[in-house]
Amino acid sequence: MAATAKKPTYKKESLGSRIFNIVNYTLLALIALACLLPFINVLASSFASTQELVEKKFVLFPTTFSLDAYKYIFSTSTIFQGLAVSIGTTIVGTAVSMLLTALMAYGLSRKYLYGRSFINFIVVFSMLFSGGMIPTFLIVKAVGLIDSYWSLILPVAINAFNLIIMRNFFQALPDSLEESAKIDGANDFRILGSIMLPLALPSIATLSLFYGVTYWNTYTNAILYLTDSDKWPLQVLLRQIVIVSSGMEGDSSAVDIIPPAQTIKMAVIVVATLPMLIAYPFVQKHFTKGALLGAVKG
Repeated sequence: MAATAKKPTYKKESLGSRIFNIVNYTLLALIALACLLPFINVLASSFASTQELVEKKFVLFPTTFSLDAYKYIFSTSTIFQGLAVSIGTTIVGTAVSMLLTALMAYGLSRKYLYGRSFINFIVVFSMLFSGGMIPTFLIVKAVGLIDSYWSLILPVAINAFNLIIMRNFFQALPDSLEESAKIDGANDFRILGSIMLPLALPSIATLSLFYGVTYWNTYTNAILYLTDSDKWPLQVLLRQIVIVSSGMEGDSSAVDIIPPAQTIKMAVIVVATLPMLIAYPFVQKHFTKGALLGAVKG
């Protein structure tokens, strides 16, 4: 006679464990709600009318739907030019940063690299101390990058933290992969492109998001290095719109032309963050895996 399969037994959850779970879930829900409410308030305020913003300090659902703030922001072609600059800078900058970061991280992850420890020390040292704004500006000026789009990319092309994450990811890969490839006659570039980078896709997706957010939010470098206003990225133009609207808020003759400064500020926040919010879900599944895998081995 065949032996009957034994049914798995489940340990009954204790009262203390159930209370802990209820308290834990409640606290997590409250924290999540506290993080979500400001975003809802910003979005709702950007669509709210002038009267509603005056009467209410906190808006979650606008009673009167208005697009005046967005119409004002997109009323000129300059905003679309700034949007194109930001998109181009983000795409090109992210590609350049990932290329340079991958090359340097792969080199520093190889134990046979001469001077590897000293270079790693310099990378970590740069996370704690930097030359500062004025020396960086002088270097950018000396190499002829003033009023060039490259001034928004090259000074921040490699982030030390991102470099360490990718270096640790490469170090965690088995050495046998590289040894087998070298036996087959592959050089370092072939090993990096055909073996290491395909295995590092989660880390690449994560770091690309980090770099993309950095380039998309470029503001200080644009103010310092770009003298031509036609080359300003979206963030600088949005700031200029807020300044103009705030300066004309008390002008009674401009009431019918410019919406309230508070509404414009909220709409500016939505316009500035929406592209990154749209891009994040596409790399979300790689985000945690890439960051953890790169941080496991030091």
